[in-house]
Amino acid sequence: MTRKTEITAATLAAALAFLTTPVLAEEQAGAKEKCYGIALKGQNDCASKGVNSCAGQSKVDYEGTAWKYVPKGTCETIKTPTGMGSLKPIKS
Repeated sequence: MTRKTEITAATLAAALAFLTTPVLAEEQAGAKEKCYGIALKGQNDCASKGVNSCAGQSKVDYEGTAWKYVPKGTCETIKTPTGMGSLKPIKS
């Protein structure tokens, strides 16, 4: 292999890896769902509607508008001291 061929092959391999990354992320996200009301204080995966705007910022355990990703199909089976997990935000 010439030097030019090696560079072209490496560039092509990097481009293919870059293109498949979104597909892998979508597959992984498809296997999970947002589950509200189960996150412990500071352990939410993303925003709590009207309370915070970033992951890890929930102020109380089991905040009804804070969510965590869980394996698809398991959310509503998760029991907390305040009730079961929910696929929709829980109003306080």
